[in-house]
This record gives sequence, structure tokens and C-alpha cells, in this order.
Amino acid sequence: MKMPRVLCFAPLAGVALLCACASPAPTVAPPSVTIPESLRPSASEVLQRTLSATGVQIYECRATTAGAGGPEWVFVAPEATLTDAQGAVVGRHYAGPTWEATDGSKVVGVVKAKADAPGSIPWLLLTTHSTGQPGLFANVVSVQRVATAGGAMPATGCGTATIGQVARVSYTAQYIQYAPKQ
Repeated sequence: MKMPRVLCFAPLAGVALLCACASPAPTVAPPSVTIPESLRPSASEVLQRTLSATGVQIYECRATTAGAGGPEWVFVAPEATLTDAQGAVVGRHYAGPTWEATDGSKVVGVVKAKADAPGSIPWLLLTTHSTGQPGLFANVVSVQRVATAGGAMPATGCGTATIGQVARVSYTAQYIQYAPKQ
């Protein structure tokens, strides 16, 4: 009777595990643009990560209050997918403004400073606080939105006949997250 040949991959798995552990930690990708001084975080903060965002800025055509003119586009919320320097999805960005990692950690921001970006949504510096569980975004205290392309409020199409209409305007940006220095 011929015995079946048994291959043992355990030694190879061990070598692969050791190689993975010996690999250098991923580097923190800096932003691809020069940040204006007015949008720089506190000196007590350190760069954590630069994320790319691809999504939409959502606007709604709404009636204005009496005497303020006709209807106008009003910003409602962003919707974007966040990816790291390797292109892996690490989270999403939505109303709040909120940045939520795939691990459930999240932060909510408040605009601290703004810089115009002609033809696109403005660049921002936001202070943040954690509202989720521990994880990737939990220690983030500032977020910069830079390198924006698109997403600006529609210039036309909002009138009395289109009140309630929603516009989803494509945009890309970099969101740079900072945490306190340790």
C-alpha cells in the first residue's frame, strides 16, 4: 500500500511570520501640498496620517427666510471614502463632520480656520474630539482638509421650482490627521 505524501508547510509559515514582524513600520505619508500657516495645527500635535478622500459634497436647494432673496443652495453633508497611502480603504467621512475608521473609532470636528481654494471647496483646519470606540482615529485632535478638487456649491439650478432638489457634487481631498505629541 502506497502512503500518501504529506507536505508540511508549518516551517514556511513560521518564516513568513518572522519576515512580517521584521518589516519596518509603515511610514506616515506627508501631505502632497504646502499648508498655509493659518491652517497649521498646534506645535503640541504630531502628524498621524494623510488620507485621500473621494466622494461628494451634498447640497439642497432651499427657500431663504423672508426678505433674504430667492432660494439658494445650502450645504448638507459630505460623503466620502477614505484611503491610506497604499490605497486601502480605512474609513469614511460624513455629516458632523465625522471621520470614521473601519474599526469603529471616529472623531467629529469643528472648523477652526479656512483658506479659499478657487473652484473647489475651501481648505480647512478643524479641531476634533473622539466619539467612537478606541482605534485608528481615537487620538486624533486636529484634521486638515487640503488639496481639494471640486465639491463647490452649484452656481445655478436653484429656483422656486427646484426647492428640495439635491445636488451631489464630486470632490477629492486630502485629510491630514494629527494627535497630541507623546
